[in-house]
Amino acid sequence: MIFPCILSGGIGSRLWPLSRKDRPKQFLPLFDGESLFQKTCKRVSGKDFANPIIIGGNAHRFLMGEQMAEIGVEADTILLEPVGRNTAPPALMAALIAFEKDPDALILLLPSDHLIGKEEVFLSAVGTAQDAAQNGRIVTFGITPTTSNTGYGYIQLDAGDEAVRKVSAFVEKPDLARAQEFLKGGAHVWNAGIFLYSAQTMIEAFKVYQPALFENISALMATRHSDLDFTRLDEGKFAQLESISIDYAIMEKAGNVVCAPIAPDWDDLGSWSAIWSVLDKDKEGNSALGDARFLNCKECLAYADQRLVSVIGLENVMVIATTDSVLVAHKDQAQDVKKVVEQLEAEGRSETERHPRSYRPWGYSERINSGDRFAVQSMMIKPGKRLSLQSHLHRAEHWVVVSGTLEITINGEVSLLTENQSAYVPLGAQHTLHNPGRIPVRMIEVQSGTYLQEDDIVRHS
Repeated sequence: MIFPCILSGGIGSRLWPLSRKDRPKQFLPLFDGESLFQKTCKRVSGKDFANPIIIGGNAHRFLMGEQMAEIGVEADTILLEPVGRNTAPPALMAALIAFEKDPDALILLLPSDHLIGKEEVFLSAVGTAQDAAQNGRIVTFGITPTTSNTGYGYIQLDAGDEAVRKVSAFVEKPDLARAQEFLKGGAHVWNAGIFLYSAQTMIEAFKVYQPALFENISALMATRHSDLDFTRLDEGKFAQLESISIDYAIMEKAGNVVCAPIAPDWDDLGSWSAIWSVLDKDKEGNSALGDARFLNCKECLAYADQRLVSVIGLENVMVIATTDSVLVAHKDQAQDVKKVVEQLEAEGRSETERHPRSYRPWGYSERINSGDRFAVQSMMIKPGKRLSLQSHLHRAEHWVVVSGTLEITINGEVSLLTENQSAYVPLGAQHTLHNPGRIPVRMIEVQSGTYLQEDDIVRHS
């Protein structure tokens, strides 16, 4: 049985301002209403696969669970990373989890933020590579290059036309001249970061090539414990793990690495220009996501979040407009968006951290406006969900129900609010919200006080 292990720990800073730390690119519903994470989960949910092992950031735990529920995919394990430690630790963690269930298990390790247009080609290659993996090989899947791309690492293959070929070398991201040579020569493929191996093979590889890391991860896995639908690990021990990629840790050292070259119409969508390249276009080459209009434009991209964006007289320009930030850039400089993010982070700006809409187990809240001593946000509470019992030291709140039926508790007094009804929560009052109905509650919350940040919450049992 193949256990898919889906890695979901990336940030995707080159897709700012849409991709942010609290909701990175793999969770954005940009493609037919689905996210890349959802597409990845569906891709490996057929009869040949076990339920997936998901390894991702603690901050995204509810996003992972919610998005899997939306597509009807159940996880074998959702293992939470308190901090990112690259790809080598997850590769071994997945092997240890699968080995407990089936000593002959195979692991398909793959990122959650890749788009594969020809999924049947990819799945066929996985099926073909199973024999090699069962016979002790570590299989990496290389993408047949279509351009001399300098943003990817490359894999050099031995000569031949077999479906699975021996790897001669792993090559770091090349300069343009070398990338052009690789494209002409035909012996190099893009390193997609997708691997197939047996649990036993990977465990033995770590024992040989990374013995200290193997011991540390084995000890860490002994600290596993359940929290709702998630599996947690000791945070202190996790933070002490070496941060290293599976390429450096194992692939470049092991002698049993082979590669399956494929052409599945693949893209890691690492920039807005890459997003533009895979979207439908008008006759002038323009692509729109959301409510966008083009006039006398060529090969432009416009993203409109909750408002109209109009682009006039431009070529090869990207306009990305969210509710709190706007990015305008030439497509040729799409990779430099990361530099803007780094500058904003150095300034302590929140726009790289949080979306205006924050998802919670009970629904979401979305900032509308804020100023001196006030903040306004909309909230959606899902049927049957309840917020924690809490109070605030520095702010009072006023709630207005827009739709649905809301059960409120203020200082122990319970009442129901329906459409157009409101309630006032004094500073310091213990309160909670509950949706007892079968449709979502939508409401407006107005906060007023001297301090309105999220850490002004005292939670009660």
